[in-house]
Amino acid sequence: MSLALDASDVRIPKAIAETLVNPKAYADKRLHEAFTWLRHNNPLGLAEPEGFDPFWVVTKHADILEASRQNALFCSGRKQVIVTNKAADVKVRAINNGDHNIIRSLVSMDAPDHPKFRALTQAWFLPQNIVKLEARIREIARAAVERMAARGGRCDFVTDVAAGYPLHVIMSILGGPEADEPRMLMLTQQIFGPQDPDTARSVVDNDPAKWAEMLAAIFADFSGYFSKISADRRTSPREDLAAVIANAKIDGEPISERDAMSYYIIVATAGHDTTSSSTAGAMWALAEDPALFARVKNDPALIPGLVDEAIRWTTPVKHFMRVATADADLGGRRIATGDWLMLCYASGNRDEDVFEAPFAFRPERKPNKHLAFGYGAHLCLGQHLAKMEMRILFEELFPRLKSVALDATPRNSEATFVSGPKSLPLRFVLA
Repeated sequence: MSLALDASDVRIPKAIAETLVNPKAYADKRLHEAFTWLRHNNPLGLAEPEGFDPFWVVTKHADILEASRQNALFCSGRKQVIVTNKAADVKVRAINNGDHNIIRSLVSMDAPDHPKFRALTQAWFLPQNIVKLEARIREIARAAVERMAARGGRCDFVTDVAAGYPLHVIMSILGGPEADEPRMLMLTQQIFGPQDPDTARSVVDNDPAKWAEMLAAIFADFSGYFSKISADRRTSPREDLAAVIANAKIDGEPISERDAMSYYIIVATAGHDTTSSSTAGAMWALAEDPALFARVKNDPALIPGLVDEAIRWTTPVKHFMRVATADADLGGRRIATGDWLMLCYASGNRDEDVFEAPFAFRPERKPNKHLAFGYGAHLCLGQHLAKMEMRILFEELFPRLKSVALDATPRNSEATFVSGPKSLPLRFVLA
């Protein structure tokens, strides 16, 4: 990596660099402590954790926006879009015909492919179209609330409510049978939580070969499941999203098998896991603050603000990696062609220059210019659906609750890419 500045001017402390690639740090306060230090002392510094290629750490809201605006300059498809050590990257490419990414999804595509693939399903997720789903989503939300109520005043909100509710919604949209949802949840947790001992498919002990093989095996399991659905939709099309993907054409040619499988996977996993994390994040904040819960319960007009604040607060997608395609200036640094950058959304969403009291949970926060859905060409397709799902659940849940409190210590998942609450024990009293 070539650098226009002397390394001593740009390098961040080794301990902080190691924190950024330590999945355990994403489960506790160390991550935000590291981000706060970086925003104040070296907001766009160079990390050199052991075993990793060096990468620039972009922690300020404005710099993340600037990089996200320029997708041709800071691209997604030339290297891993998730921070990955060198040895694992070598193994992934060895079993994946040289490709850095196991899954060829929207998040790892650049133009001209990205806009073509995005256009396949974009209409499905527009506000004027998802509003047609509101009645069905409300039914699913009411059923989730009833299951919680039946728990007798104690539940783990993640496993009993937050994980299953958006999963049922997205599987309904895809056209998948309800009986398959436990399998889809398990596979999602495995692909997003390969570093967490509670969700990893197998213990890889930092062995890059085992890690790469594990991810490839998870992709194969997903593909085995969705290939059957895809074949069915090609012979018997239905009015669901699976049929759209199965029968899609790119440049006049049928979508490739790998591209179709990758599309199913990104919709099925990102379409529920991030929503469940933000939903649980909201309940965690409310359970810690009885006055806040009472305020939101008594004023339903606060629910949309609660949703946005929960998404900012939790920021389930912690980062994406980008590669500079030309020399560029960003955040006062000279970025060289080929340099790798980590866009730290969780840091941007705590930026003191953008958010007053960023570590306070405020449903009344306006405007709430959080970066949790990304920005620019890669802005999350499902953002409107996610916010609608959360709003509807809270509209159904809050009238049923008199009070809610923590029943034990909550836990976050150990994962450097997508992470959020994995256990949220609650005590509650029904109204």
